[in-house]
Order: sequence, then C-alpha cells, then structure tokens
Amino acid sequence: MKITHSYLLVFILFLASCGQRQVQENAESTTAPEWKQLFNGEDMDDWIIKISKHELGENFKNTFRVEEGLMKVRYDGYEAFDQQYGHIFFKEPFSYYVLRLEYRFVGEQAPGGEGWAYRNSGAMLHSQDPKTMLKDQDFPISVEGQLLGGDGVNDRPTSNLCTPGTHVVIQGELFEPHCINSNSRTYHGDRWVTAEFMVLGDSIVHHILEGRSVMSYEKPQIGGGNVNPYDPEVKVDGKLLDSGYISLQSESHPVDFRKIEILDLSAYGKQPDKLVEYLKVNGYDAFTGEN
Repeated sequence: MKITHSYLLVFILFLASCGQRQVQENAESTTAPEWKQLFNGEDMDDWIIKISKHELGENFKNTFRVEEGLMKVRYDGYEAFDQQYGHIFFKEPFSYYVLRLEYRFVGEQAPGGEGWAYRNSGAMLHSQDPKTMLKDQDFPISVEGQLLGGDGVNDRPTSNLCTPGTHVVIQGELFEPHCINSNSRTYHGDRWVTAEFMVLGDSIVHHILEGRSVMSYEKPQIGGGNVNPYDPEVKVDGKLLDSGYISLQSESHPVDFRKIEILDLSAYGKQPDKLVEYLKVNGYDAFTGEN
C-alpha cells in the first residue's frame, strides 16, 4: 500500500506540474503583444480633437473626417488657415510601443498656411494630455516625428525630429534646436508612405522607414520653446517623458491616413531581456542594440 500511495503522489505531482506549465505557456501566448488598429476606417470615436483657438473636442470646419475608409485632414471650409494648428489624439496614452502609419499628401495647401507647412504633418509622440492644453496653444508638448512630402524637385527627407516644448539626447549630447532632418530619402508625389516609430519609454526612440532607422535619440524630456501658450504646471522642464498620448497633425496641407496601428510593448517595459527577444522574433532585431 505504501508503494501504491507513493506512485499515486508522484502521478499527481506530475499532472500538477504539466498543468502549471500549460497554464504558463497559455498565459505567455495570450499576452504576447499583437498589432492593434487605432483607426477603424469608419469613425473617429476613439479620438480627441484639439485645434488651436478652439475648445477641446471642436472639429472646426470638419478639419478631421472619415471618408472612403481614410482619416482625412481637409481645409475646404477655411477662408484662411490663420495658424489654427490642429491635432487629433488617440484616447489612451502609451509608454513602450511601435506606431505604424500609412500617409500621403494630396491637393493644395490651405490659404494662409506657412511656407514650411507645405506637405507637412506629424506624429506627436509622448504628447501631453489634450485636456491640459490651453485653448490657444499651438502645439502639444511632445516629441514629433515630422512627416514631409517632396515638392517634386528638391531633397526633402521625412520622419524628421521636431521638439515642441521638449529636448532629446542625440549621441550623448542634449539637443536643444527645434528640428533636425533624418537621413531618409525623399518621397515625391501623392504616393503612400509607411512610417514607423519605436518608442521605448524614456530610453530610446527610433524613426523607421523601409526597415531601417533614419533617426534615433534618447531621453525625451520637457524643455525649450516652440510651444505657445502653455500651462506652466504642465511644462516642467527637465522631466523625462516615459509615456504620453499619440496625435496626428493638421498644419495647413491636406493629408490622408490609411492605416494607424500600434504594437503595445508595455508588458515588457520592465523586462528588457524579454523585450529584446520579442523584437528579434518580430523582425526588429536591428533595433535591439545587439548588432
């Protein structure tokens, strides 16, 4: 009888071990990050609009709209652009992620748009909460992945860096100017462009085009100018930005967004080894710092 009980105990422990391992494997498989569509192609219910000189939530002159399955930025209702810079924010903040979007510039610039805003838009990363923006504030405190279209003649790289109310560290030095060009090629015409932005908390950010980094920097933080006006309680210079909202711009040139999706990596925010492993498996091994 003692031998029988021993075998029974071993068998029970074996089953328990298998069950625990299976539960762990299932948990790992179900929690692995997957691409999530931020734009459903039908409406903007998950988005918050803030246009300078207008109240939060007011979609002035139907600037942002959904047509033909696209999120469109248009100015056909404007008499003059009048520096009414707009941003449409996804409703939730993120910390560690890869943002992927497809965009194209179309048509003519709105009357009164600045020359620098020709075929110009942007993906604002680690942005302040739109609810904390002042009514007349032009840009959110954020790090901008600047999206530019070619003019048909000149070199005009895209996925550049601009820093409204922020600084970053590039090659060990605090970068304080407002914008710096990436090393991307120029995309002329009304072609679709796929841009990715890998944002890993307050550590490193990569702007990615065609599978390679065209701009990299570290330690995004609040600081500097190029935001006006702003709430001083929000703009705490020197504060590292480890999370924030994502928004897309209206800066006077019509632009379409066909796909806006995110790979939320926050589950690996405090697990660098697992983050590196996941990035390698999912085609981002060039951005793990191990090559």
